[in-house]
Amino acid sequence: MYDPRAERVHISRDVVFDEGASWSWEAPGAEEDGRGWSSFTIDYTVYRGAREATGDEDADAGEAEQSGARSCRKTPPAAQGTPPSAETSGSMRFVMPPPGAENLDADYDNEPLRFRAVDNIIGDASPPEQAVRNLDGELFMARVKEPRSLGEAEADARWRRAMKKMASIQENATWELVDPPAGCRPIGLKWVYKVKKNERGNVVKHKARPVAKGERGSTSEEVFAPVARMDSVRLLLAHVHHLDVKSAFLNGELREVVYVQQPPGFAVAGEEDKVLRLQKALHGLRQAPRAWNIKLDSTLVTLGFKKGASEHALYTRRSKEGILIVGSEQQEIGMFKAEMVAKFKMSDLGLLSYYLGIEVRQGKHAIELCQSAYAQKLLERAGLKGCNPTQVPMQEKPKLSKNSTEEKVDATLYRSLSGGLRYFNSHTARYLFCCRIYLWRTPHKNHMAAVKHLLRYIAGSCELGLAYPRRKKNSDLHLIGFSDSDMGEDLDGRTSTSGMVFFLETCPISWQSQKQKIVALSTCEAEYIAGAAAACQGVWLRRLLEKITGQTVTAPILGIDNHSAIELAKNPVLHSRSKHIDIKFHFIRDCVEKRQVILEQVGTSQQLADVFTKPLRKNKFEEMKTQVGMV
Repeated sequence: MYDPRAERVHISRDVVFDEGASWSWEAPGAEEDGRGWSSFTIDYTVYRGAREATGDEDADAGEAEQSGARSCRKTPPAAQGTPPSAETSGSMRFVMPPPGAENLDADYDNEPLRFRAVDNIIGDASPPEQAVRNLDGELFMARVKEPRSLGEAEADARWRRAMKKMASIQENATWELVDPPAGCRPIGLKWVYKVKKNERGNVVKHKARPVAKGERGSTSEEVFAPVARMDSVRLLLAHVHHLDVKSAFLNGELREVVYVQQPPGFAVAGEEDKVLRLQKALHGLRQAPRAWNIKLDSTLVTLGFKKGASEHALYTRRSKEGILIVGSEQQEIGMFKAEMVAKFKMSDLGLLSYYLGIEVRQGKHAIELCQSAYAQKLLERAGLKGCNPTQVPMQEKPKLSKNSTEEKVDATLYRSLSGGLRYFNSHTARYLFCCRIYLWRTPHKNHMAAVKHLLRYIAGSCELGLAYPRRKKNSDLHLIGFSDSDMGEDLDGRTSTSGMVFFLETCPISWQSQKQKIVALSTCEAEYIAGAAAACQGVWLRRLLEKITGQTVTAPILGIDNHSAIELAKNPVLHSRSKHIDIKFHFIRDCVEKRQVILEQVGTSQQLADVFTKPLRKNKFEEMKTQVGMV
């Protein structure tokens, strides 16, 4: 920012613009030249035309012009309104370009430049070092615009080529052109344009699809389709390969009769009044995900796979030699790829490198998960790129309540950032506890400040991720978990926060930070409720691991730092302080009795779930972060 009074340039990231105010060009005492120019002007230095200068005068004028290009300055107060005379300026004179003046361009009738614009003054001069920025990635992303209408897309050759790929839909026998039956109300179609990016944010593909507008059908009540939990994905990490089914939803077969209109811009000439009867699913239909899941399920079953009872998106298969196929044998992976290519049109993307915003780095000794690109996207959305980072994600003992008296903030932006942070945490556990508090319906200034404080921490730890060392063959598998709880730290409902984390050997595979549904009357009750939730997770992980390996897995060990909670789980006593506890929380007793979970007491300093329940001091947080597995 340039301050005309102090004649200084200020650089600041904290700027407030008063859009209702305007600059006072007619300040008291300012001398005007009759054309509305105030004291803040720029002098344009030119030389006399070529018709007025000859011989050595041309050389002198050229030197004067070069020197004048470096002396763009503010007009001294004494010289305002009175341009220098020819006697004092020699071949130089100071002029202001009148409105509508010609000869502003050097190419005008081969005439010499009479009036000079700012670009002419600056020329090819290098910008100041302080202004140099490595913005190639951001500038590239700014140039990519996803069209919102057919007219915008037709103006770009890349999107026109993408729309011509609609031939693949017709080759797939997705629809047939028919006359509309009586009473038919066909669903409208629209073009949706998206760019596909890799883990570095570079565009790799332009995608254009005709999508149903989403009117609810009368016979499409069953629309659920399972997806894999991230806990299952982390548990399965081995040699991970990536297959992309081209237009996957178009392979699902519909059980309902659905009519749609012809795609805009691609109506059959002479048959514009006809409609399309869908034979297979189309993007945008509510039943499309389920139809594709049914098709994929039947295909995998045909190939000898079995669906997992604990994870419906997990399929396993054994070879004739009894070797489990979970991605540990490259030959079996290649065989599976060939079988899938024979069933669907697919692209083999090789080793997995990017999955749902997660960067996957597969090395010889370990697999690393990181979300640096997604973190940069969040920072850009919040306007915090290049901000000063913080050392902890949240201040210790924050005073945050839904009944805040501070000024309200933009709820849409707040929810967008909060949702992005929750997704961020569910994948890499980067900031652990903090996402649970950012869900108020009416956010205030202090709530937004807490979110931005967390984003500033992410800005300084973008490259952190989780490392999963490769396990030795035939080694035993051990599940180790930790559960903990605070005591009524929520200022609104006085509820407690449960935290848990489970490790497969030394690798964190599952974690959670969640507010309890009821108010606990003691620390024992709060820890008991947290332990019951952790027991449920431990039982599920054990069953899933047994399904994957085909072996018996020992009962998970659950570490709790509250002795009273452990005794309450081991001994079914009816105490006056525990008789009111709901029966569902006594599930942990059943697990302990049947040896499905083994409880162990751990010290407070070894309680790794502590970081999932409350903000910690810097030293404690750094210690816990390392023990949890952030590298």
